[in-house]
Amino acid sequence: MAERSTSKARKGRFDLLTAGAIAAFLVAVAFAAAPALKAGPATLAGMLLLIGLAGVACLGLFVLRGTAEPVADPGQADERLIAALSEPAAIAAPDGRVKAANAAWRSAVGLASRLPKSGGSAASMFAALTAARRGEVGHASIKAGGAEHDALVSPLGARRFLVRLTGQGGALALPSAAMEVLTAFSGALPPPPKVLDAFAAASPFGAALLEGDDAFTALIVEANPALRAVAGGGEKGQVFGDLIEPASRADAALKLAAGAHSGAPVEVRLAHDPARIAHLYLSKSAMSEEGARWVAYLVDVSEQKQIELQLAQSQKMQAIGQLAGGVAHDFNNLLTAIFMQLDVLATRHPVGDPSYEGLNEIKQTSTRAADLVRKLLAFSRKQTVQREILDLGELISEFEVLLRRVLYEDVKLTTDYGRNLPLVRADRGQLETAVMNLAVNARDAVRTHGGGQVKIRTARVTQEQAQAWGYPGAQGDQALIEVSDDGPGIAPEIADKIFDPFFTTKPVGEGTGLGLATVYGIVKQSDGWIAVGSADGGGAAFRIFLPVFVPVAGAAPAAVPVAPKRPVARDLSGAGRILFVEDEDAVRGVAAKLLRNRGYEVIEAASGEEALELAEQHAGTIDLMISDVVMPGMQGPDLLKQARVYLAGAPVMFISGYAESEFSDLLEGETNVSFLPKPIDIKTLAERVKQELQKAA
Repeated sequence: MAERSTSKARKGRFDLLTAGAIAAFLVAVAFAAAPALKAGPATLAGMLLLIGLAGVACLGLFVLRGTAEPVADPGQADERLIAALSEPAAIAAPDGRVKAANAAWRSAVGLASRLPKSGGSAASMFAALTAARRGEVGHASIKAGGAEHDALVSPLGARRFLVRLTGQGGALALPSAAMEVLTAFSGALPPPPKVLDAFAAASPFGAALLEGDDAFTALIVEANPALRAVAGGGEKGQVFGDLIEPASRADAALKLAAGAHSGAPVEVRLAHDPARIAHLYLSKSAMSEEGARWVAYLVDVSEQKQIELQLAQSQKMQAIGQLAGGVAHDFNNLLTAIFMQLDVLATRHPVGDPSYEGLNEIKQTSTRAADLVRKLLAFSRKQTVQREILDLGELISEFEVLLRRVLYEDVKLTTDYGRNLPLVRADRGQLETAVMNLAVNARDAVRTHGGGQVKIRTARVTQEQAQAWGYPGAQGDQALIEVSDDGPGIAPEIADKIFDPFFTTKPVGEGTGLGLATVYGIVKQSDGWIAVGSADGGGAAFRIFLPVFVPVAGAAPAAVPVAPKRPVARDLSGAGRILFVEDEDAVRGVAAKLLRNRGYEVIEAASGEEALELAEQHAGTIDLMISDVVMPGMQGPDLLKQARVYLAGAPVMFISGYAESEFSDLLEGETNVSFLPKPIDIKTLAERVKQELQKAA
């Protein structure tokens, strides 16, 4: 607009000089023609007068033409325009350079010399600039100052665009002062683009100019180098749709048709690598003789999508884990009541009794149910753990004998122990269970094809290797346990479900669907990571990454902690007053009854509040308090802190379906406290009660 005004002013000055020259030429012609015409003085004077008047008129017309439009400074015009706007506003060039900005823009966006040139904001802004070059008002989004701003991009001329931050997602009417400036300096809109502008050509994401009636059948007129890097193509004359995976292309076409090119990105998979995901932005230009013109942007979001999927999977597994843990806790209470009632019935129906076999079947079934509950607790990371310092090589070599018994003759087991194997701090039993479940899972996979090979490998891997093998958050060296097979592998459509509880591909009745779920929980509870990939030569590879245990510098070598072996009490009878706190009536009632049968005096409490009152009534006379951990109202640890003054140093034993680690931090500073996980049978409970009382004696 301002450039046009300047050129007109220059043209006016040129026309003024031209008019003067023409007038002088006419006078000279009159004097030269006078002798030839033999005109008298009067005739000559009249001729000169007429020529002079014509010259003056011509001169006036040219002067008026040359000064019809004022000489304008484009910089001043830009400043006047944006100063008349109250919202943040700037004048931008096609390559994204900010040519002028008002105070509100500098306050909101800062002193940046150009519009965003990377990320989602850049793609949105380029689409808006493309729309503005067609004479439309483009919509964009800018991130600045930690906030998201909606922006409107309006054309001002061939090389200038007005960018306004609306802050509300809608158009803002221009005030009258801005309209006057805009009207005074308006110019013709540019034609549809025929080449990519400099900013799009140098952008870090793919950009292409297309020509054709449909974007996916249109031919590429021009593409920037980034498109070739992102999409693996982009040569001139290539069909743009060939860069996108066919199924994804059809889906994108339907979405674009439904959205009528609203400017929102469409997620597509790329043809050269369907695992890579990109956001496609399409902007349609005016029609030309060859068809419509399109501007397309491809932004690679593969890494972002991977992080989103991992976060969604983590949140889903966490939610399932909380549910599984809650169900397991309640089920443990029921199993405890079942086991204790079976103990009561067993005394009435000994071996040889017609009911003995039935009771034994019930007990075996209940034991299997308890095993399922333990797996659920392992998945939900609420299983009781006893961590110790382990050498991976020794762990697997000692466990290898048992593994060979589990695998069938048509399945070959090979092991590979790496050098410089690190130490890890984990629960030996849990880690053996995880490796066992993975080995059995691999065995079943290869046997579907008549047999094969299962391989277990241990190694120390670097942070870069761990990240390359599926552990994106690896920090430092990691201990690796890899269980792989040469079976059919894992189908992509079920890859994100294999760790879900009760998900199985086996026929009904041949699997619980808790094997891999248990492995997932054990690894997570050990502060590790598990990833699934393809094994060399086909099949699947499950990789467990565990943090390397590093002893504290200067400290004595860490000794392997050994759980103290409690003496086995052969005589399960005893004497003493026990305060038994349990909110589950079925558990409390039968446990108290069985303990009384063995000579103990039992005071029952159905809640923490009731137990506190009873502890006060029997202050100094209680020999042992047995309490559940999770109860309505006052929890077990809170009860202990308030009742300790009445217990006079008596031992306390907590029983719970949750892991000890779930509440151990609540017992900080407490002594003479033990833990017994549910489900419990009366023999185990009676043994532990007698042991605790003997220690306190």
